Amino acid sequence: MPKPMINAEDFKLQESLGKIKHIIIVMSGKGGVGKSTVSSNIAMALSMKGYQTGIMDVDITGPNIPKMFGVEYEQLDVQDESLIPVLVPPSLKVISMEFLLPNKDSAIVWRGPVKGTAIRQFIEDVKWGDLDYLVVDMPPGTGDEAISVAQLMKKADGIVLVTTPQDVALMDCRKTVTFSAQVEIPIIGLIENMSGFVCPHCGEITEIFKSGGGVATAKNMNIQFLGKIPIEPKIVDSGDSGMPIVIDAPESESAKAFNTIVDKIIKTVE
Repeated sequence: MPKPMINAEDFKLQESLGKIKHIIIVMSGKGGVGKSTVSSNIAMALSMKGYQTGIMDVDITGPNIPKMFGVEYEQLDVQDESLIPVLVPPSLKVISMEFLLPNKDSAIVWRGPVKGTAIRQFIEDVKWGDLDYLVVDMPPGTGDEAISVAQLMKKADGIVLVTTPQDVALMDCRKTVTFSAQVEIPIIGLIENMSGFVCPHCGEITEIFKSGGGVATAKNMNIQFLGKIPIEPKIVDSGDSGMPIVIDAPESESAKAFNTIVDKIIKTVE
């Protein structure tokens, strides 16, 4: 039988995806667990290790990845009818709805189908070039954006789950594991964020949100535990100043944890 014809839009989508070696989707079951902080530090750590890396912010109504890199006031250039992502040294390309807003306080009031169209354009209309890794920063939950990404990026290498140690976050995290099975995208592993507060004066660790829940959840659901990220004031400062902690404070406990996690991700994916 002859192969079915591919329409022009699908061809453009597959052509763009064909230049990306690995796609990592960063998800969380609920908001407020530090997913964008994790995404930005994973992407920067990959870039610092010499990989050509892109990060796609698909939190359409709450885009804040540009702020994490200090490029929130940049605008996208257009070249040959393609959008040129914003470049963050040493080799990180960033795309986000934030770059397209006329006013940084503008609210985006869109229904699901419009969000899906925007996400598709972020893939096929952006001149990503050849990438080793594309990190996709998702909004919380398993709604419209998650479904769109799963449908458009069927060959994604996997999902990195971000949770905090308390039970309510872990409960939502388990739902995301179920989602991954339904859309047939594997789980790369689970990260427990905000896992103990590191005192900047004495170095003592206080478990504000408990600890160990991520390890237990990963074991119960038979997925890889990637590591724990402690709470440090420096993480907040680095995010607000547009300098991820892996480059701003590489000797901090958080930066060390991120680099260990990224090494595990690379080993799992490659």
